[in-house]
Amino acid sequence: METEEQKRDRLRAQLDDTHSWPCSFSFKFILPSRPEFVAQLKACFSDSAQFSERPSRNGNYIAFTVVENVGSAENVFERYESAAKINGIISL
Repeated sequence: METEEQKRDRLRAQLDDTHSWPCSFSFKFILPSRPEFVAQLKACFSDSAQFSERPSRNGNYIAFTVVENVGSAENVFERYESAAKINGIISL
């Protein structure tokens, strides 16, 4: 079983193999449809990030795609770790 550090190293290698930094990177999230959660998610990204959203059928959740220019795999990890602090978020 791999440690968290080994998993991060493996993911970093995969990202480095498939991306030329800096590049535009797509992040995907699903979160409860609450204004404070949406604000928290937007605070995780720069002002230049582009957000698109799609509400669930019943309006209880919102699916977000966030496109941002990032400089490295480490920047990708930072965004996901920051977003993970939002209550009820699902990172894809």
